Amino acid sequence: MPRVVLVTGASRGIGAETATLAAARGYAVCVNYLRSREAAESVVRGITAAGGHALAVQADVASEADVVRMFEIVDRELGPLSALVNNAGILETQARVDAADAARIGRIFATNVTGAFVCAREAVKRMSTARGGRGGGIVNVSSRAAILGAPGEYVDYAASKAALDTLTVGLAREVAAEGIRVNGVRAGIIRTAIHASGGEPGRPDRLGPTLPMQRAGDAIEVARAIIWLLSEEASYTTGSFVDVSGGR
Repeated sequence: MPRVVLVTGASRGIGAETATLAAARGYAVCVNYLRSREAAESVVRGITAAGGHALAVQADVASEADVVRMFEIVDRELGPLSALVNNAGILETQARVDAADAARIGRIFATNVTGAFVCAREAVKRMSTARGGRGGGIVNVSSRAAILGAPGEYVDYAASKAALDTLTVGLAREVAAEGIRVNGVRAGIIRTAIHASGGEPGRPDRLGPTLPMQRAGDAIEVARAIIWLLSEEASYTTGSFVDVSGGR
């Protein structure tokens, strides 16, 4: 049977590159998106044109009902799930902690943490050998901000990614004996559209030269690490992290 991967937040950036690379490696791909239908369908068209199989599914990972519906569509349209990439994530305009209200923090955590938990729950239900599944892999897309704290910019986002890292370690140990490996990729300063959401589209240009490698990264460089962690080449790796961050 074909391997099936669900990539959340896959209409652009790291998610789109991951979906495209997964398809090239033989996965049937669910390209999840929130609002950018045309962008998600463009990813699907690219995969199909290259001989792969994919479908776009709209779902807000911050909505439990949406997540459940999305996984049911994958079951019906693509078959048994082999892998999950928890990539969907948001941040808000750069702000200090003393300027952040509870609503802002709640929005960030609803997507970056609760959404990842619920997606992981649904994936485990399907992949666990204790539940009749065939095993599989989960990769959580985190950030070096989880370690560095993002002071003066995104401490709330950094805290949400630190929570995602804890999910990665705890879940990995919980399901290791059930054929599921859970790992994380911590992205650094990567050229994606998320920086515009924070109010500074040129942030990679500002910070890239300050890194040991003296440049910002590209989304495909993160995608390669994600796909490696899902592959058999990483068959004895779980509860681990790959930092794709140019040395910082």
